[in-house]
Amino acid sequence: MEYELLWIGVFNIFVVVMLLIDLLIFNREAHEITIKEALIWSGVWIALALLFNVGVYYYLGKVRAFEFLTGYIIEKSLSIDNLFVFLLIFSYFKVLPKYQHKVLFWGIIGALIMRAILIFFGVILINTFHWVIFLFGAFLVYTGIKMGFQKEEKEIHPEKNIVVRFFKLFISVTPRFVEGNFFTREDNKRKATLLFVVLIIVETTDLVFAVDSIPAILAITTDPFIVYTSNVFAILGLRALYFALAGIMELFYYLKYGLAFVLVFIGAKMLLSDYYKIPIGFALSVVVTILVVSIILSLIKPQKNKS
Repeated sequence: MEYELLWIGVFNIFVVVMLLIDLLIFNREAHEITIKEALIWSGVWIALALLFNVGVYYYLGKVRAFEFLTGYIIEKSLSIDNLFVFLLIFSYFKVLPKYQHKVLFWGIIGALIMRAILIFFGVILINTFHWVIFLFGAFLVYTGIKMGFQKEEKEIHPEKNIVVRFFKLFISVTPRFVEGNFFTREDNKRKATLLFVVLIIVETTDLVFAVDSIPAILAITTDPFIVYTSNVFAILGLRALYFALAGIMELFYYLKYGLAFVLVFIGAKMLLSDYYKIPIGFALSVVVTILVVSIILSLIKPQKNKS
């Protein structure tokens, strides 16, 4: 436990340094992120995650390394669903591309904090009440089936967001953007801008996704260090991945069904954990195969345009 707290502390320092480099050096001025820039940053985060995985293999062994890699791939693939929703939110509110990075940056800060809390309590629940693992497993199977049959949402309704409605009870909101600011002053009163409302919706959306994804990785391992670090690496690369894929995400039509199958598989792994331990290497190969097949199907058999 002591080594975990030490390395989590070191890891958090690394994360803070990388975020400061991103915010203060590469994105000091608001600008539209190009596909080239996004691809470079996506590559950097993936390379750092794989390099970290090598370190896990060297210091913690083969099993922990497989657990990290499987968890990272699951979290990374499930986060793609977030990207579709982010694209929908930005389109709905007509957020200028040069301000989208700021929203996603602070949204990811909030996501890291919320996921750390969820992971902490999730691990405690499973270690204290073993039967909770079956609840998580059943929840993942249900979520996967629901995702597979759910029709695509074409609209969002910010006025129905509970957090936004609660926020408006205490803070006045101006129904417009004020450059890239989250707050402004009008009539000698401090008001939140529409951009801050967008940030709240992005944060609450990620919380909903976290409720699905955290149990998925807890099915792989309950080691807090592995669960936390794999989640963080997946989330840190999410912003760059959004700008890299924003224009082509609709091409991956069958990926949703692949993700649904992954959730059902991981949920079944949890439900069977007391009767049969599915080898982590096999679980990793199944997840990767499902994702690759769904992407290939999306490319060779694209969705027909609806009239």
